[in-house]
Amino acid sequence: MLASYDEAEDAVQETLLRAWKGRDTFDGANVRAWLYRIATTTCLDAIRSKARKPVTTQQEVNWLTPYPDTLLAPALDEPDVVAVARETVELAFLTALQVLPPRQRAALLAKEVLDMSAKETADLLDLSLAATNSALQRARATMRQHLPSHRNDWSAHAPSPAERELLDRFIEAHERCDAVAAVAIAAEDLRVSMPPLSLCFDGLTAVAPLIERALGPDREGDWRLLPTSVNRMPTAASYLRRPGDTLFRAFKLDVLRVEGDRIAEITTFGTALFDLLGLPPTLTPTD
Repeated sequence: MLASYDEAEDAVQETLLRAWKGRDTFDGANVRAWLYRIATTTCLDAIRSKARKPVTTQQEVNWLTPYPDTLLAPALDEPDVVAVARETVELAFLTALQVLPPRQRAALLAKEVLDMSAKETADLLDLSLAATNSALQRARATMRQHLPSHRNDWSAHAPSPAERELLDRFIEAHERCDAVAAVAIAAEDLRVSMPPLSLCFDGLTAVAPLIERALGPDREGDWRLLPTSVNRMPTAASYLRRPGDTLFRAFKLDVLRVEGDRIAEITTFGTALFDLLGLPPTLTPTD
């Protein structure tokens, strides 16, 4: 609903607080439905409080943040957990969701992700069945327009061997400062975005100067990269050692979306989640 790890954490806490305060209203019939209704209302209130309107382009989702796979992994041991399927946590899906009006977004998540019936979804949102079905129809049509044209083979387990191989090549190219190798594994229509900055570079022609600036002779320093994953996507954690420094310091997360044997999209984030991912703040040359 919120596409932000920190905001989602706040919403979880608020949901539990509201549930505790309103426990006398629970009739004992279905605690799951009761809690999801509170959570949905909490998210709708959070969106309303920030006066966020549905977006039209990816660049506008400047609140998008990654979700650490280290926190998703335990859920895979629970057979009834359906919300960890890869499709529901990939950045492209979360970004596309933000295009939907909040109630359409909630309806789609309840029906398609949480596998609720149309009636349960209607009850969740205090809508008629007809209004719920209409909202779902509009939401599905909008999502089809905004999701990538070539979808991966979604699964609950990621990254795939092919994705890991591309991630290894991405890491090797950067540690060698080999701009040619970095370009060789990129799709011609490569897209690079950098939330929360409203920057987006479309096409290898637009991205090539960024690669040259990072890896060319005038680069800021030397790179060390560690493989990790967020949102079930292959991710490189980058460390930069500037001239005169003895340490490689945490610099960014590059989340890769792979299509076939090429990197189709790179979403670059800061270092806020390094600790949750078990990543150190610095590396020595011998680490």
